[in-house]
Amino acid sequence: MKPAAPSAGLARFARVTAGATFLLLMAGASVTSTGSALAVPDWPLSYGKFFPRMSGGVLFEHGHRMIAGVVATLILVLCVWAWRGDPRPAKRLAYAAGILVVVQALLGGLTVLLLLPPAISVAHAATAMLVFCCVVSYALVTSRAWLESQAGVSARAARVAPWAAFATGLTFAQILIGAVMRHLGAGLAFPDFPLAGGQLFPALNSIYQAVHVFHRFGGVLVTLTVWLLAFVAFGARREAPVTWRLAHLAAILVVFQFALGAASILSGLNPFVTVAHHAGGAALLALLLSLTLWSYRLAAPSRAPVLTGALAQETP
Repeated sequence: MKPAAPSAGLARFARVTAGATFLLLMAGASVTSTGSALAVPDWPLSYGKFFPRMSGGVLFEHGHRMIAGVVATLILVLCVWAWRGDPRPAKRLAYAAGILVVVQALLGGLTVLLLLPPAISVAHAATAMLVFCCVVSYALVTSRAWLESQAGVSARAARVAPWAAFATGLTFAQILIGAVMRHLGAGLAFPDFPLAGGQLFPALNSIYQAVHVFHRFGGVLVTLTVWLLAFVAFGARREAPVTWRLAHLAAILVVFQFALGAASILSGLNPFVTVAHHAGGAALLALLLSLTLWSYRLAAPSRAPVLTGALAQETP
């Protein structure tokens, strides 16, 4: 007999896997931030060894590979555990993470073997975020709070849901633009802030400047969108308090994220600052994704058509 719901052990393991995936994202960011992407010229081995001398850029590049191996193993175990211990269709999230992590590993190898082509490097970054999204989503839907919650109870959560989905998609797009900027080496296309080249709307004379400015304005748009989302979620604070808490946290985090983006430029792309900025983007995406899932779970279906029909029957 299969259990009616996933066990507490599976839920804890899913959270551990999500945390490890977040650390992997930070490790990947440290590789590009320190310029260590080609410190190891071969793949899957490093200088023909499983454990090369860990010094200089090799520490970051091979360290990233080692963490990736651990995370891939955790996700494989999560897939098997979900297959055996979760009877719900939600286990497909774990399967999706398993498929994507294989694609992610292959893209990581291609970035090295093909000497960092921007298109593959950006695809590598995008796939990493998709893996993270799948694992975070599965960790959420196996949690005790999720399993014990009652679905479809809040009309106000129904108003939050589409805004949350839009903010999540916008944040993911902003992260991809940041990846393009990073892998094109356009992080300092305009080294001043808040102006760019001394202007609010500078002339864009190259793709590097265009991507850089687009990412800046994207940051402003994401910040305003998350604040608006928090305002909308405030109305659901009594019916669906979890949506308000997550929106409130996102509204705070997006301010720090914007500040870290500015600090990245003003510090001349200091590795510690840029890694923190990358981590902030991933954390913001996870918050907004969780908010979206909660909002749709708690959203009560609209009764407008039913009420309209009832009124029509009562009208002489």
